Amino acid sequence: MVNEQIRDKEVRLIGVNGEQLGIVSSREAQRLAREADLDLVKVAPMAKPPVCKIIDYGKYRYEMARKEKEAKKKQKVIEIKEVRLSPNIEENDLNTKISAARKFIQKGNKVKVTLRFRGREISHMNNSKHILEDFAEKLSDIAVVDKPSKVEGRSLVMFLSEKR
Repeated sequence: MVNEQIRDKEVRLIGVNGEQLGIVSSREAQRLAREADLDLVKVAPMAKPPVCKIIDYGKYRYEMARKEKEAKKKQKVIEIKEVRLSPNIEENDLNTKISAARKFIQKGNKVKVTLRFRGREISHMNNSKHILEDFAEKLSDIAVVDKPSKVEGRSLVMFLSEKR
């Protein structure tokens, strides 16, 4: 809230240079802001009484946008990469998939390992769980199982993430 939008009876006022001016009426605070050719901005609306500051509102908005942008830059977005397997996968193909998953994990991504069953393969689901266990075991030096394998529709799904 800025200038005339502030309708509180009393506000705690902070001056131009950051000094405390104490608790004053909002009209008095607006008058002081006008005299300084600046704006009265409510910076802490939930405080009792609300805290207002005499500052240049345009500059304040610019600073807040810049801080937000900086915070966004520092955030790390974790992607989930998927590796799909089938129950009758051969050893060499499995090693290729493991090396792909290793690259994803080293880049800081999570890996979703999906063991897909097609047709009658679904009747032998219990015999194929060892594939996911082997997969997790071979990556155990750099990865930890986030969510153990569980059935989702016609597939078994397991999540791996980087060891801390």
